[in-house]
Amino acid sequence: MKDFFQFVANESFNAETKSAPVSTTLSDDELLDAYSQAVIGAAEKVNPSVVNIEVTHEQRSRDSRRSRGQRSGSGSGFVFTPDGLILTNSHVAHGASKIEVTLADGRRGEAQLIGDDPETDLSVIRINLPNLVPAALGDSQKIRVGQLAIAIGNPYGFQYSVTAGVVSALSRSLLSQSGRSIDNIIQTDAALNPGNSGGPLVNSRGEVIGVNTAVILPAQGICFAIAINTAKFVAGQLIKEGRVRRSYIGVGGHVVPLHRRLVRHYNLPVETSVLVVSIEPDSPALKAGLQEGDLIIGYDDHPIAGIDDLHRLLTEQRVGVRSKLKIIRRSEMLTFDIIPEESRAR
Repeated sequence: MKDFFQFVANESFNAETKSAPVSTTLSDDELLDAYSQAVIGAAEKVNPSVVNIEVTHEQRSRDSRRSRGQRSGSGSGFVFTPDGLILTNSHVAHGASKIEVTLADGRRGEAQLIGDDPETDLSVIRINLPNLVPAALGDSQKIRVGQLAIAIGNPYGFQYSVTAGVVSALSRSLLSQSGRSIDNIIQTDAALNPGNSGGPLVNSRGEVIGVNTAVILPAQGICFAIAINTAKFVAGQLIKEGRVRRSYIGVGGHVVPLHRRLVRHYNLPVETSVLVVSIEPDSPALKAGLQEGDLIIGYDDHPIAGIDDLHRLLTEQRVGVRSKLKIIRRSEMLTFDIIPEESRAR
């Protein structure tokens, strides 16, 4: 609760007497009020940035020359630049023939697709309207399990619905619709429903820490969001190129802390690493000799503290270029030659 309020104890003294101690114990009502105020404040800050997205898809016959009608869908998103750029999920905007956006103030307009990346389930669209309010973007590396998480979106058409919970876990992995593993996923119990996709997950300060993307059905309270640091990187590539061009080594993993003894023994510049939990068949990682359970700590001369670090390095320029991958296997440091391939986007 320390994010929501601050304890202050004032004690006054004089030369002769000491005043009675001031109680710093808050009642249940005061604690609940502090929690409510945190949710209210965060929601009011980010609500003007949240949008409702309605999409239309042309359904075509097998020969692709004749239309079989239209299919509609909806989702959420949020404005993140003053000139109308909006982040949402790829599964909301991908392949849409028409995208319409409704703002929190009721204004409505048609949006254009700027870029799409099914491999991370992220898309950037743009709407041309004045006086837009961009959401503040946070830092997902500063998230802690147990902290307040607030989801805002348009489930089942109920616009600008707010749900609150906590960050349940970090560094989850999730399969995108392209079949690629999306790493560094945030798990939360803030309720999500169809229509929440693409909306923001925010902290108590109203900063976006994730892009809501999926739920597990029929489970309750197991919901997922793409970390905002991943979204920042992908959005930058989508704005520049319209797509993310990347190389590929074929591992799935998540962030784990390194034992202090290993950090000291090898004088490592990082205290976390990427734990390899899966290796794809016939992948560069398998050919190089990586194994499940290896800890990736470096790529060429760059330290690797997490999945985002690895993704930033696996650019188009790395395709076919022999590189050095530094790992720890059990307690031994090893270096492998690896040659990334073109990403196997589907």
